[in-house]
Formats: sequence, structure tokens, C-alpha cells
Amino acid sequence: MEKTVFVKSDIRDYVKTVISEKIEKLKNFIEFTLEASRDIKKTPKYDSMREEMQEEIYQMQRQLGALNDLKRNMSKVLNTPTEKIQLGSLVITNKARFYISVSLGEFFFENDRFYAISPESPMAKKMMGMKSGDAFTLNNIHQKIVEVL
Repeated sequence: MEKTVFVKSDIRDYVKTVISEKIEKLKNFIEFTLEASRDIKKTPKYDSMREEMQEEIYQMQRQLGALNDLKRNMSKVLNTPTEKIQLGSLVITNKARFYISVSLGEFFFENDRFYAISPESPMAKKMMGMKSGDAFTLNNIHQKIVEVL
């Protein structure tokens, strides 16, 4: 991996934007599904269709709650440079780039692949407290920490 300059605040803003966009999209889906459930005509399958739509709305509301939790948790993520890995650290290893923040998974920022991981994830727990130059092995994959931002 060639050395690239990453601006952690830009990555943080990007993650916050992705979460906000997902929240808006889900709100629109919920509203659409609610409207559709109101428009169902009385037919022999009326009750079962309405029940399925209610279940779908319930599932989307649960997802919305989880996304709102991610958004709330992002407000706790530090945006200051760190030497040792902690919540808010951007960790560049010889294999991947990890942003220890919330469990958002893989994302692409300026054509680079990143992984937003929760501090509770096994990967983050393994790296916590480490610094540039340290190495670790998780799931038989050896990684060396190149940089901590």
C-alpha cells in the first residue's frame, strides 16, 4: 500500500453523511410502505397483506433505530490525532484501513477502501492501545500497523 495522506475529519464527516443518507432513505421507505398499506383494497387477502406490510414496517423501524444509534455513537467519536489506537483512531495496516468508530462496515472514500468498525469488534479489541510499528494476528492473518491517525 503506497503512503497516502488521509484527513481523518473528512473520513469522519463522510461516515456521518453515509449514516444520515441511510436514515433518510429508510424514512422514505417506511412512509411509502405506510401509504401503500393504507391503499390496500378490501380483498380476500386483505388481512394477510396488511399483516405482512406491518411486519415490514416494524423491521424497517428497527433498522432505523439501529441507524439512529450509530448516528448518536458517532458524536462520541474523537476527531483528534492519536498515537495509540482508541475510539476515533484511523488505523492503516499493511493489509487494510480501519476507522474505529461505529459498525458501518466497508466503505470507499476517495477511491480507497476503508472499514468502519466498532470498538467492540474483535479487530478493534485486538488493536486497542497499539501504536505505529506494532503487529498482531487475528484469524491467522498477520498485520503490521503502519500508521495511526
